[in-house]
Amino acid sequence: MENRLNYYKIERDEWSNFYQEHIVPLTEEELLNLKSLNDQISLKDVQDIYMPLVHLLRIHLDSHQELQDSQSEFLGVKAQKVPFILGIAGSVAVGKSTTARLLQSLLSEVYPDKKVQLITTDGFLYPNQELKRRNLMERKGFPESYDMRRLLRFVNDVKNNLPAKAPVYSHKVYDIVKGQYETVERPDILIVEGINVLQLPTNQQIYVSDFFDFSIYVDAEESLIEEWYLERFETLLDTAFKDPTNYYYPYAIGDRKQAIKMAKNIWKTINLKNLREFILPTRNRADLIMHKTNNHVVNELFLRKY
Repeated sequence: MENRLNYYKIERDEWSNFYQEHIVPLTEEELLNLKSLNDQISLKDVQDIYMPLVHLLRIHLDSHQELQDSQSEFLGVKAQKVPFILGIAGSVAVGKSTTARLLQSLLSEVYPDKKVQLITTDGFLYPNQELKRRNLMERKGFPESYDMRRLLRFVNDVKNNLPAKAPVYSHKVYDIVKGQYETVERPDILIVEGINVLQLPTNQQIYVSDFFDFSIYVDAEESLIEEWYLERFETLLDTAFKDPTNYYYPYAIGDRKQAIKMAKNIWKTINLKNLREFILPTRNRADLIMHKTNNHVVNELFLRKY
């Protein structure tokens, strides 16, 4: 990845030295339960990459509340707790979910007195029935396939300490689960993970990320992301054949070569197109870019200067 304007480029070894306590509040088993299907991550990665990141977030968390208190004093109003929102963006299959779940776990350990919640923007996709009505099933994951007004209202409610409900999306059935919601109520920290969190919604004048206090973009070369996408697809096939209700079941019991051929076509015509046109252009809106190389190893980071 080339040097970027307005970012400090930090190699892995240098970044790891920013945290000297060498305490990792996770076991191997706990880490295994947090990682996505084909993501590769070790306790060494947690120590070298994620613990320094947690301590950087501590700085932002402290200054966030100080600013809220000072602004309330300026306005002559009673100071209130304002949730800290962390956004995590990046391509399909790049490892956003692992990063989000791991940070939720680590922040909960570091701040045992704080309520740390996580939602994904998958829940704000239109249901398949609505996507079909709009002729958008082949554009699922593209900006127009999300109910961005609803997502904006959700993060606005969270910031204002109002009860907020996020629809639940199931990757098993590849659709919104009707009638199921995840309630987010007065969190201290909310992590919002999704491919679209740094995008400007169509016909809107506000970004979802305008509500963020810190944002991360998980990055990798296109060829690697495609490799990880196909690895994940095959892993899904290896388990879906046991469950006829699983979206991937027909592909799991069918011709494996044909299924992989279909997955390659989906990557090329949908996911890669979405990455190039709508996801990657948002990379430079992030406060931190985590760049991965082979085996999901984070080899360098780019931290926004100003």
